[in-house]
Amino acid sequence: MLNVLLVEDNPGDARLAVEALREGGAKVQLHLAQDGVEAMSFLKREPPHTDAPRPDLLLLDLNLPRKDGREVLAEVKNDPQLRRIPVVVLTTSQAEQD
Repeated sequence: MLNVLLVEDNPGDARLAVEALREGGAKVQLHLAQDGVEAMSFLKREPPHTDAPRPDLLLLDLNLPRKDGREVLAEVKNDPQLRRIPVVVLTTSQAEQD
């Protein structure tokens, strides 16, 4: 079973990601964080996520409230405990720099 943390604040985009994972046929345990602060709490196993599994994959939206995806990515890659988690960056932004 693959543990995936999806960090997405838009319910419609989260639903699309869930459907895509289901259609792919992989056995996935999906966890959802709605902003960057919640994602880091999950990854660091802080309350209320003290029993959270270590994700095998992080699906990360760039444009998030409270702590954006760029900040989350930097924090994950600078943490020796988290840096080996593969990260896929997702965005529906039309901005070329994203």
